[in-house]
Amino acid sequence: LDVSALPANARLVYATPSHQFPLGTPMSLERRTALLAWAEAHDAVVVEDDYDSEFRFSDRPLEPLQSIDRGGRVVYVGSFSKTMAPMLRLGFVVAPESLRAALRTAKQLADWHGDVIAQAALAAFLDEGLLARHVRKATREYAARHALLVSTVERDFPWLTVVPSAAGLHLCVRSDVDVSGVVERARAVGGPATTSRPSGPTRSTAHR
Repeated sequence: LDVSALPANARLVYATPSHQFPLGTPMSLERRTALLAWAEAHDAVVVEDDYDSEFRFSDRPLEPLQSIDRGGRVVYVGSFSKTMAPMLRLGFVVAPESLRAALRTAKQLADWHGDVIAQAALAAFLDEGLLARHVRKATREYAARHALLVSTVERDFPWLTVVPSAAGLHLCVRSDVDVSGVVERARAVGGPATTSRPSGPTRSTAHR
C-alpha cells in the first residue's frame, strides 16, 4: 500500500498488513505508521483484515496494525474460515469505542444475530485453548506443504521464480515466459489454442 497515493477525500481504507494478496508481503512498520498518521490527519478509518496471519512459517507473528493504533482509527476484522472451516461462517470485529454502537445497529439491520449455538461452541473451544493447539498443528502441516511446493517449483520449473513469503495458504511465482510465443508454437503444430496473451512477465498463484 502506497500511503502517499491515497486520495485526499477517502474516508475508509481496507488493508491486509500481515499478508498482502497475492504477493504475500507484509506491510513494513514504516508504512503502517504512515497509514495511521494519514488516517488521523484525514479523519478516516482503516479496516484491517488480518488475512492469513495465523499461519506464519518462519518469522515470529507480526503485531496487528490495531495494536499500535493510538487514535482509535483501526477496525480489526477476521474470520475462522481458514483456521477452522469456511462453512462455520463466523467472524469477529474489534472496533474503537466510538464505532461500536453504529456497528451493533448495522449488524441488527443486516441479520439480527448470528448462529448462537455455533458461537457458543467456538467460545468454549477458545476458552479451553483448543483453537491455539489446532492452529499450531495446522501451521506445521501447512509449513511442510509450503516447503514442498517451493522446492518442487525451484527443482522442476526453472522458468518460474518464487516470490518469498513466510505465511499464508498460497504461493506466488513470477514467470518470464513469452506466453504469446508459446501459443503461436502450439498453433503451428496443430494445437487447439485460439487465444493469445500479451508477452512479458506474468504472475500466477498456487494454493496449497
